[in-house]
Amino acid sequence: MEQLEILAERIRKLRKQRKLTQKEMAEIMGCTPNHYQKIEYGKVNIPTTTLAFFADYFNVSTDYLLGRTDRRE
Repeated sequence: MEQLEILAERIRKLRKQRKLTQKEMAEIMGCTPNHYQKIEYGKVNIPTTTLAFFADYFNVSTDYLLGRTDRRE
């Protein structure tokens, strides 16, 4: 599985664990729902600031989000 696909899958799972919709997540991030969907589908390469936002928001490491480890910390 390629890195963008791993990132997308992990973000989607973390969002669902918090019982948030894609629209709610887009509002939290300050982007359009369409752009957020592209992130979850692995269609866009996100900047490091967005990666850091996801890591902080979901309280996981960037390495976890990128699939470099299965440890969330």
